[in-house]
Amino acid sequence: MEKIVTNDEEQPACILVVDDLEANRDMLIRRLERDGHVVLASSNGLDALKTLREHPVDLVLLDIMMPEMDGYEVLEHMKKDATLVHVPVVMITAVTEMKSLARCIEMGADDYLPKPFNPVLLRARVNACLDKKRLHDQEQQLKLQLEDYNLHLEARVREQVEEITSAQLSTIFATSKLAESKDPETGAHLDRMREYCRILATSLSGHEKFSAIIDGEYIKTIYAASPLHDIGKVGVPDDILLKPGKLDADEWLIMKTHTTIGADTLRAVDARHVGNEFIRMGIEIAEGHHEQWDGSGYPNGVSGEDIPLSARILALADVYDALTSERCYKKAFTHEVSREIILEGDGQHFDPDIVKAFIETEHKFVEIRSRYRDED
Repeated sequence: MEKIVTNDEEQPACILVVDDLEANRDMLIRRLERDGHVVLASSNGLDALKTLREHPVDLVLLDIMMPEMDGYEVLEHMKKDATLVHVPVVMITAVTEMKSLARCIEMGADDYLPKPFNPVLLRARVNACLDKKRLHDQEQQLKLQLEDYNLHLEARVREQVEEITSAQLSTIFATSKLAESKDPETGAHLDRMREYCRILATSLSGHEKFSAIIDGEYIKTIYAASPLHDIGKVGVPDDILLKPGKLDADEWLIMKTHTTIGADTLRAVDARHVGNEFIRMGIEIAEGHHEQWDGSGYPNGVSGEDIPLSARILALADVYDALTSERCYKKAFTHEVSREIILEGDGQHFDPDIVKAFIETEHKFVEIRSRYRDED
C-alpha cells in the first residue's frame, strides 16, 4: 500500500480581522503579525464575505456590532456556505454583549474574545482555533488521499480482472476451436458466429420488447459465449462427425447429443463457479441452439419463448452461416438464397422478432461473411 503523507510543516496561518473600529483592527493586526500570522482586514460584513470568497482563510475574528452587515449575518452566511462552514470564527464582543455572544455560539461560532483585548487570551484563543482548523484540514487531506488511493486500487483491480477474463476467454475460445477442428470444413465459423450474434443482439436491444433484457453486458456476454455452442462435439465420435454422406437414424441420435454433452459439461463448471453469467449463457446456447420456434427442434422439443433468447439468436446465426458455407455435401448458398430460406422458417424454425432483426441488419451479415472467409 502506498504511504499516505501529511504536511507536518506548519505554514503561516491566514487570519481575517473584521471590525468597524480602525483602532481595534490595527491592534489585532500588529499582535497577530508579531506571532507570525498573515492578516487580512475588513471594516464591515459585506467586505468580509467578499474577502472570504477571494482568499483562503484559516480563522476569522469577527466583531458583532457593525454597520451594513453585522456579525450575526456574516456568521449565518459562513455556516450556510459549504466552502466556509469549517473556517473557525472567534466573536469579538464587549462584556456588556454576553447575551449576543450566546446567540453567536448557538449559531456555530467557535469561541469569543472580550474587549479590551488581553494578549495572552488572544494568543490562546487563536492557537486553539487554528489547531482545530489544522486537524480538520489534515483529516480532509487524508480523506482525499484515501479516495485517490482507492480509485487507483479499483483501477488496478479492474485491469487485473480484465487481464484474467481475457485469458480465460482466450482459453475457452481455443477449446471451442479444438471442438470445431474435428470438422475440417468449419474454418472461420466461430469468428463469424460471434459477430452475427453481436449484430442481432444489438439490433434487438433497440426494440422496446427487448430493451430491458439486452444491455451492453448482455451483448458482450453473447459475443463471448457464442463459441461454446458446439463445444459438445468433442464427445461425438469422429466417424459420425466427419461422415461425408447422410447420417442414418442411429448416427443422427448420437450427433444430436452434442447439445447435451456441451450443456452438461458447462453445468459442471457452473456448479464450481455459481452465478457466472458467461457460463450460464453458454449452457443456454449449447443446449438450446437447435431448438425451433414451433417446438420441432432438439434436444428437449421446447418452443417459443421457452427457448432462451440467447439460443434463439444463435440459432438463426448458425443456420445462416451453415447456408452460406461450403460443406462436403453441398455448395455454399448465396446471401439471397439463404435469406429466402430463413424467411421461410419465420415463425416455424425461427423467432419472428429475430428474423426481423436479421432483415434489418442483413447488409452487416454480408460484410461479416466477406471479412471472415474460410480458408481454401
